[in-house]
Amino acid sequence: MNIRNEADIIQLVNDDEWMIGVLKAAKALQLPDWWVCAGFIRSKVWDELHGFLERTATPDVDVIYFDESNLDESEEKKLESRLHTLLPGIPWSVKNEARMHLLDQAPPYLSSVDAISKFPETATALGLTLDHDDNVVLTAPCGIDDVIHMRVRPTPFFAASPAKLKHYEARISKKNWKQRWPLIHIYTAGTIIDLV
Repeated sequence: MNIRNEADIIQLVNDDEWMIGVLKAAKALQLPDWWVCAGFIRSKVWDELHGFLERTATPDVDVIYFDESNLDESEEKKLESRLHTLLPGIPWSVKNEARMHLLDQAPPYLSSVDAISKFPETATALGLTLDHDDNVVLTAPCGIDDVIHMRVRPTPFFAASPAKLKHYEARISKKNWKQRWPLIHIYTAGTIIDLV
């Protein structure tokens, strides 16, 4: 499949029963401002662009939501447990973005999409949700150009801070994505570094 725009990404997701099952399980929690995000989407796009027939395993499936009324981390663990009951065998990770700014040493996020915009990489700053009619909705606050052109760059939030840029570089090195997806290009602060 040639991926050129957001509609192509949404079609790619609609054609994947496993991904739809994950989204429906997340929706069943009825969380405010919920999204399944990050590698869940990026990996699917890159697998498709590389012509892989098998899904790349992800270390976790990130479900985020935004609820200022309950910032207790134990609530997130309860939600993970509910997801494990709904759809076992998935490495669920649930985070309330209304409290994550404290861990990220950032100003409070305004919403889940605001938090996604502050993920380390533009190619990972993606989220999926289902609307009331179970239509797939994609958010890409940093755009989709980098993910569909297989470029790894820091988000503006990370690029603006030397400390965060250093964290981005360490993360990219540790992830070793180039080994799994050899066609990607890795950048830091506008310079291609293509770690092997």
